Amino acid sequence: FYHANQFNMAGTGIGTFNDKIRDSLHGGYAGDSPASHRQGFINGLAYDWNGYFYGERFRTDLRTLTDRLRINLAGSLQNYRLLDQNNIQVDGRSLNGSGYTRDPQESINYLSKHDNETLFDLNMFKMPLGESGMAVTSMAERVRAQNLGLSLVSLSQGIPFYHMGSDMLRSKSLDRNSYDSGDWFNRVDFTYEDNNFAKGLPPSWSNQSRWSEMAPMLANPALKPTKDDILKSVHHMQEVLKIRKSSKLFRLETAADIRSRVQFHNTGSGQIDGLIVMSISDTQAKDLDPNYEKVVVIFNASKFAQQWRMPALKGSAVKLHPVQADSYDEVVKTAAFSDETGEFNVPARTTAVFVVPEKPAA
Repeated sequence: FYHANQFNMAGTGIGTFNDKIRDSLHGGYAGDSPASHRQGFINGLAYDWNGYFYGERFRTDLRTLTDRLRINLAGSLQNYRLLDQNNIQVDGRSLNGSGYTRDPQESINYLSKHDNETLFDLNMFKMPLGESGMAVTSMAERVRAQNLGLSLVSLSQGIPFYHMGSDMLRSKSLDRNSYDSGDWFNRVDFTYEDNNFAKGLPPSWSNQSRWSEMAPMLANPALKPTKDDILKSVHHMQEVLKIRKSSKLFRLETAADIRSRVQFHNTGSGQIDGLIVMSISDTQAKDLDPNYEKVVVIFNASKFAQQWRMPALKGSAVKLHPVQADSYDEVVKTAAFSDETGEFNVPARTTAVFVVPEKPAA
């Protein structure tokens, strides 16, 4: 009989949890150091090294994960094609199985769930904390990295799935397996006063081997977010859901639609690292959005502002999405497009969504 694994479920219309996008985004789960410090696209791989000598920590590894993420953003389709880091046209199947679906609804995209650490706790081990002379990541940067990850899940084709509290920087005080840890470690505070970090060392059964590493983290007041930090994540999640809901272009229903409408820029050997540029067109097939001809989504994971030029959009009156133009986040409001040069400018660790207005009927 056939096992109900990801590849065998392709074509059934039944969704499977997409561990491919999860691991590319944050680096995956592991038990002890140095594997537990393995980074991904959102938390520093190659562009913000954390000082640990884990394998696959180099620029080519970042580009490999970025190519996989592009496939995931396109519904993890087996037959979606793009130009990879080696300037070769590849499809999703050839990128370590990152493309395994035949239909976008078969990909349930997620970053974290009830098993293992929360995303906030996972990033404690992955973002720099001074090891090997590296910098210490600020709380503001931790919040932006978490929000970036949630943006990538939310704006991917397919079905988004969210771990409760990931929009509130939820912590289980680094507990890797909180199944029997009770309310003390599993608590969620809907007043946003506390994210439940630093409640003591988590129970021994899945955590004792890392207690010596956990203790100084849990005792460091700089690693405890404030209510304002938590609210930045809360508002970000509300905004990105409004953006996803605002246009059918973010919720394409067929593989054919994705292949004809979704395009990636900044690919190949000359790409800017840590930058994904995705456009979704409403002029290639049936009109799905009465307001926009195209959306351009730029995911900038790097620590610095990045620019990307699309000369074909000069004079197109490209604007920041209305939700982001009125954002709670003052940083994303500075994302801009030059109508004169066709250049986008996106702040560090930011997802910016731009829209091309529908042209009036002749």
